Amino acid sequence: MQTYSFFMPTKIIHGEKELLTQAQQLTRFGGKCLLVTGKNSARVSGALDDAIKALKSQGIKYEHFDRVESNPSLANVAAGGEVARQYEPDFILAIGGGSPLDAAKAIATLATNQISPEELYSNEFAHTPLPIIAIPTTAGTGSEVTPYSILTIPAAETKRSFSVPELFPKIAFLDRRYTERLPVSITRDTAVDALSHLVEGYLSRRAIGTSDIFAERGIRLWAQCITALREGEFSPEDRDRLLVASTLGGITISHTGTTFVHSLGYSLTYYHDIPHGRANGMLMGEYLRYTQEYAPQRVSNVLSWLGLADISEFAAIVKELSGSVVELTDQEIKAYAAKAMGSRNVGYSQGEVTEAVLQKVLRNS
Repeated sequence: MQTYSFFMPTKIIHGEKELLTQAQQLTRFGGKCLLVTGKNSARVSGALDDAIKALKSQGIKYEHFDRVESNPSLANVAAGGEVARQYEPDFILAIGGGSPLDAAKAIATLATNQISPEELYSNEFAHTPLPIIAIPTTAGTGSEVTPYSILTIPAAETKRSFSVPELFPKIAFLDRRYTERLPVSITRDTAVDALSHLVEGYLSRRAIGTSDIFAERGIRLWAQCITALREGEFSPEDRDRLLVASTLGGITISHTGTTFVHSLGYSLTYYHDIPHGRANGMLMGEYLRYTQEYAPQRVSNVLSWLGLADISEFAAIVKELSGSVVELTDQEIKAYAAKAMGSRNVGYSQGEVTEAVLQKVLRNS
């Protein structure tokens, strides 16, 4: 019998304009807020305007840190942490895709702990991070319901996560309206990211009966959007399904972790500037072919829930959505496989993953 625990402390509030309707929820966390966003996405989505209205309606003071980079670095979150320590907010309200949400978790930790950003990876902190309210504006990372903060480490030439249970956001507001202005390319890239979370979580060694429920529901919702993703035209219902599927993916991996798809994808993002979801998508067909040897029924379930005949059809659709192709040298393949072997995600994969296995996946992808 498998031993496990299931912990999901994030309150999910789903629906249109619920941030404004339920603005009183914010008062539970204090009277001073630090808004954490990127330069443009929060404003363009309409979420920033709603957040400011909600804060003002409750008499909550705020300051805005809008310097989160794409794929935020340790230096980037250190700057945010310094702003937070000077302003001394009671909580953080983060708006955006994975980058602002992940950065907010690091900033929330640095706000209460006078440590270097490198020390975040100790996963042990003297003081509890500030409470976080999360508002996703993409349907991809699911960071609004995970305890993970994934940051870029230039010295190591990769991305790496840190995590403590207190980093689960206290509230996640899901409003598909904030995703409606996304370009088709970003919608597809983030959707493939969500699919990778759902599939990797379901195929992970750490999968449990409870996480399987969320993974299956998310994959089935995602399947209903395949036509929209291929055609690049999205109804409000499509946007909502993708957003909910992304959150279900976040709930899944918050308990299962991801697998070697993410470990390999980080190098494609770091060295070739390929968006994270697209990088994952480039690898997923070969990942399923590998995993089929060790978990054939689970791979069959994934294909069935997606309404696909076989792995070749799966790979063709993900390739169509991902678009980007990168030619890797033999030296790069060996280097990326070696780097991935240092990630704990590899250990969550089925079978006995070796550098040779990862090299094969890269070559065939």
